[in-house]
Amino acid sequence: MSDHQDVRLALGDSAARQLANATKTVPQLSTISPRWLVHLLQWTPVEAGIFRLNKVKNPLNVQVACSQRDEAVLPQTFVDYEEQPREYFLNAVTTILDVHTRVSDLYSSPHDQIREQLRLTIETIKERQENELINNPEYGLLASVDPSQRISTLGGAPTPDDLDELIARVWKEPAFFLAHPLAIAAFGRECTRRGVPPPTVSLFGAQFLTWRGLPLVPSDKIPFDDNGKTKILLLRVGDKRQGVVGLYQPGVAGEQSPGLSVRFMGINRNAIASYLISLYCSLAVLTEDALAVLDDVEVDKYHDYSDTYK
Repeated sequence: MSDHQDVRLALGDSAARQLANATKTVPQLSTISPRWLVHLLQWTPVEAGIFRLNKVKNPLNVQVACSQRDEAVLPQTFVDYEEQPREYFLNAVTTILDVHTRVSDLYSSPHDQIREQLRLTIETIKERQENELINNPEYGLLASVDPSQRISTLGGAPTPDDLDELIARVWKEPAFFLAHPLAIAAFGRECTRRGVPPPTVSLFGAQFLTWRGLPLVPSDKIPFDDNGKTKILLLRVGDKRQGVVGLYQPGVAGEQSPGLSVRFMGINRNAIASYLISLYCSLAVLTEDALAVLDDVEVDKYHDYSDTYK
């Protein structure tokens, strides 16, 4: 047998793969998070994009009395309202998605290109929505905390005492803490160090650390300052509890989900199909004691535990 003769006895893997169909996934987007805040808020529909928050003026001036049987004179009172209540205007998170018709016509099997482009864009818009609910300078949670509801740690990791102080500020039916995953990990380590490991609770099929029965809900949208410190929030939610509510515009054209609109804008002369994607939302804190924040929270940023708590 010649030294140059092909001595292969069977079809090779590389050649065989040319006849095989690869199983293809949809595009994976690493920036998608659970967005627990959006799930846990109560969402209130807003007509004409305006939400007027009426409040009682000087609530301590409302006078009542428990009179004795022989008293004939009772206090007279009335409940006054603020004459210039705050109004919230819905914020729009928008973008225009462009898809070449040649791409959608030729390359939409097994996964539809337009559907996947819309799905990934909508996911990104919803991530931005949660970011705005926390960080928007006009209506975000961090900008809506009353000065009397702000406390600071004594330095170091968040402690059970710190979270107890938050509960004391939001003591009327608090719903959940909101913190960066690294802050939750730091709190868990501090509790374990003190011999009081926090229990967990199952919500939406996921496990959450708790303190005093309140879940610590993670969000990677909670920022860090220039000194590497972050914050922990405590919320009461719902209009019946005079808490924090999300706001959305119902019945928008092309509505896909509450407040989310997808509208086809047409195909231009370059065969580009365009879709306008809009999400209208805002947030309101109905009373000052529905929200409190713990400032100057230090975490161990050298250990990334975020995937554990998402």
